[in-house]
Amino acid sequence: MTTYCPQETAMSKPRVTFFHAPQSRSAGTRALLEELGADYELHALNLKNGEQRQDAYLAINPMGKVPAIHHNGALVTEQPAVFIYLGDLYADAGMAPAIGDPLRGPYLRWLVFYGSCFEPAVTDKSLQREPAAPSTCGYGDYDTMLKTLTDQLEKGPWLLGDTFSTADVLWGTALNWTTMFKLVPELPVIRAYIDRVLARPGVQRAAALDAELVAAQSA
Repeated sequence: MTTYCPQETAMSKPRVTFFHAPQSRSAGTRALLEELGADYELHALNLKNGEQRQDAYLAINPMGKVPAIHHNGALVTEQPAVFIYLGDLYADAGMAPAIGDPLRGPYLRWLVFYGSCFEPAVTDKSLQREPAAPSTCGYGDYDTMLKTLTDQLEKGPWLLGDTFSTADVLWGTALNWTTMFKLVPELPVIRAYIDRVLARPGVQRAAALDAELVAAQSA
């Protein structure tokens, strides 16, 4: 497990410890940390070497998954929970509507929709597995799930209209991967949304850092 320390920001908050592997779901979390200008310490895992299944990491996250963050004595796992936590921790970045803001409900809706509907639907599709009946399936059916998402993207430019949020980092990076693997159709509205997210400076910075990390792990 290798440790990297990106640039530091204001020291008013305890540093976030971030457990990450490049070319995995946690790439979205790294992009978010960069967009937030967060002060974090990176612990990089080499998935090809199975470091996520070794005792050292299982003692941190028994699921053996990334991303995971540790902050102020608390462990946070599961991508939507990590995004909610970080958005609120770095509220001064303006990427998480506060409680009382009319956008707070829609913001939480789209973060949770990712984990509760999008990921299960995409997993079933990737395995060519028949989902449960709509009455018992958490996401209903794939086509309805996708239309619900694209209808929202059509309102653009971001999931919350004119307000860019942490939810966009999650969805933009996730859709980038899932369209590459043909698990989500590259509809014009999806492609345009991905491109807007990928153009963000923090997202680009994270991608460059991960490219360096992939090269180092492959050396």
